[in-house]
Formats: sequence, C-alpha cells, structure tokens
Amino acid sequence: MRFLKNIFDSLEPKFKDGGFLERLYPVFEATETILFSTDAQTSSHGPHIRDSIDIKRVMILVVVALIPCYFFGAINIGYLNAKALNIPRGMFSNFLFGMKYVLPVLLITFATGAFWELFFPIIRRHEVTESFLVTCALIPLTMPPDTPLWMVAVGTSFGVVLGKEVFGGTGMNIFNPALTARAFVYFAYPTAISGDKVWAIGPDGYSGATALSIPAAAVNADSVNLLNNVTQFDYSWWNMFIGFIPGSVGETSKILILLGACFLIITKIASWRTMLASVVGLFSTAFLFNILAPFSSNSMLTIPPHYHLVMGGFLFGAVFMATEPVTGPHTDRGKWIYGFMIGFLTIVIRSINPAYPEGVMLAILLMNAFASFIDYFVVQKNIKHRMARYAK
Repeated sequence: MRFLKNIFDSLEPKFKDGGFLERLYPVFEATETILFSTDAQTSSHGPHIRDSIDIKRVMILVVVALIPCYFFGAINIGYLNAKALNIPRGMFSNFLFGMKYVLPVLLITFATGAFWELFFPIIRRHEVTESFLVTCALIPLTMPPDTPLWMVAVGTSFGVVLGKEVFGGTGMNIFNPALTARAFVYFAYPTAISGDKVWAIGPDGYSGATALSIPAAAVNADSVNLLNNVTQFDYSWWNMFIGFIPGSVGETSKILILLGACFLIITKIASWRTMLASVVGLFSTAFLFNILAPFSSNSMLTIPPHYHLVMGGFLFGAVFMATEPVTGPHTDRGKWIYGFMIGFLTIVIRSINPAYPEGVMLAILLMNAFASFIDYFVVQKNIKHRMARYAK
C-alpha cells in the first residue's frame, strides 16, 4: 500500500491548483480517499460525522448492510422463475439466473449515478462525497427486476440531479435521492411499473396481484382469508417474512432486512429510534383501523398489524430509507415523531388509497419535507423549557 500511496503523492500536484489536470481534482480526491483514510475531521457543510471514520466509510458500511438483500433478491428471482416453469433448480442456479436480471440494473444505476456525481463536482469544483454509493445501491433494490434499463437510467438521473444536486449536493437535499428516483419511475411510467401487479420472469401470462393489492381490490372481505386463498403465490405470514414472494429486489426478505438493521444499529450508522418509532406508528394505526373495520366495506382495514409489517416494502423503507441522516431529523425526540408519522402515513395511504396500496415510499418522502420543521419545533421547545427553568 505504501507503493500505491507514493504514486498518488507524485500525481497530486498535477491535480492541484495550477496543474494541467486541475479540473479533475474531485475525481482524484475521491479515488484517493476511498483507498486511504483521510485526516480531514469534517467538511465545510453537512452531513457531519462525529466519529473517527469519515463519510465515505459510513457510506461503505451501509452498502455492506445491503449486500445480503442483493443475494437473496437474485435467489428469489430464480426460485419464482423455476416455480413458474415447474422445473427443479438448486439455490446456486437460482442465484445465477437472478443475477442476469439484477446485475444489469445495478451496473446501469452505478454508471449513471457515477457520471452525475463526478460531473457536478468537476463543474462546481468541490469534493466527491461518494454518497452515490448508497443511492445507487438502494435504487436497484427498490425496482422490480424486469424494469427496462433505460428507465432505470432516467430514474437514477432524476433522483441524483433533481433529487439532490439542484439543492447543492450531498447534505443539502431535502428528499431521499433513491426514493425520488423510485417515485419518478412510478409516476412517470405507471403502465410499466404500476405496483398492483407482480413482475413475472417466467412463462407469458404468469403474473398476479401483489399481497397488498389483493385486499385493496376486495369489498367486505377478511384480508387474511383472501391472502390464504391465493394459490399462485404463498402469501402466508411466515413466507412473506422469509421472502419467497414477488416484489422489488430488496424488499422481500424481512429476515435479512432485520439483520441489516442490527448491523446499522450496532455500528451506530442508523438511528434505532426512527426504526422503532416507524414500527410503533404502523402497529398502532393498523390496530386502530382494525377496530374501525366492521364499520367500513374497505377490506384493507382488516389487515392485522403484524401482516402490514411483512407486506410490501415497509421494513426496507424504515431501515434503509427513513434513517438516511440528511433528509431526516437530527434531534432524538424529532426522530421519534418522524418515525411514528412514517408508520402512521404508511397505513393511511395503504388503507385509504386502493390505487396505491404500498404507501411507505410516499410516507417517507412526505416526512422528508417536514423533517427540518420537526427539528425546529423540538429545539424551540427545549429552549423554552430551559428559559423557564433558569429564568429565576
């Protein structure tokens, strides 16, 4: 490594002010700080990591937490394809089959994200933060594996450019860039990624309703009975928890998502308060709607809280999206409020709007817009309490 460091030291003057490669210094700096630890304690703007590691190491740890979701997502694609064709196939073969769909989406996302993440620092002459590592690792996990690649590239561009760079770059954005990309693809191309039909990499016509859209389309019915009567897919609670169901690549295995949550909490990368508050908000709201279910014909109101937990992308959003430090609150009390409202809004959107039965994506984006307000009122309340306490 010392030999490699000497090479970088010899090349650095060419990228410094006055060097003939001066405009490409952000690219040089990004490469060097990925390979070697930096002695910089903080940057001129947020996010600020109050620890012995820098922001790039934090980003890499989040990517590490996402890797198991990629592996299982690929295995799940192969498994469902083998089930559709009614052919035997081992786990490794299922993995290889699934990677044929996952890998192109991943490569296109990273190529597009890296282009924009290098383009803007070169134009604006500021350092590359490598936040695209997390953004581009998250976007493929929120997409169905058969999403057209050009659509992935357009959505990634929208998420990075209009979701982050127009606000000034990393630390300045209001909305989560990965969710912004997913929302753009959903609303710009609703016929291609409508959300009410599962993807089907199998024989023609092998498709069906998602677990959430089944009770959304029914009237005066018990949601659990509806799910148990589905023969095409196994929508039992346990199987939805394990993850062998259709869905976006990263959202199906709740076990691996919970393991990722433990990793992020242990490494102190993500806030356990936001995660727990989201679950509390989801459970309490779903329980309240269960009480109101007999007074309505809406079958979504009958979904038990523990079913809501394993249906759709709620857990994935609560662990990897809602805890994003830039777009969420920074105060401890603010994180409780923020997380609770995400869980609350997820159930409200799922239950009240049958045309969009998922809910968590819009819930997080909506609360992104209010995160700074939550922090403001929490801080102001603390100031008033202190002034009242010490006024005498």
